Amino acid sequence: QVQLAEFGGGLVQPGGSLRLACAASGFSLDYHGVGWFRQAPGKEREEVSCITRGDGSTYYADSVKGRFTISKDNAKNTVYLQMTSLKPEDTGVYYCHTLYYDYWGQGTQVTVSS
Repeated sequence: QVQLAEFGGGLVQPGGSLRLACAASGFSLDYHGVGWFRQAPGKEREEVSCITRGDGSTYYADSVKGRFTISKDNAKNTVYLQMTSLKPEDTGVYYCHTLYYDYWGQGTQVTVSS
C-alpha cells in the first residue's frame, strides 16, 4: 500500500529555517521520484521542488531557488526539503506527491510570521 507521511512543519520567523521530511512506504525511491508542493490559503497548489528516481536530479520553482534544497535518503526511503531564508509568502500546507502512483500525503503546515 502506497503511503506518504510529511513531518517537520511549524511556525518560524522570517529568515528562519525548517526541514521537512516525507517518509514513503509501499514503493521505493530508487525507482520513483517525489515532489514537494504547497498550497497557501486561497491559492492553487503549486510545485516547489522535485527529485527524480535513481541519481536524484532536482528541480526548483524560481520562487525557492537558492533557498530550498531537496534531498533523499534511499535507505530510509525518505525525501527531505531543507528550507532556509524563509519568507511570509512561503506560508502554506506542504505536501509530498508521487506522480507514478498519483498519491498525496496529508500535508504539514508551515507558517512564516513574526
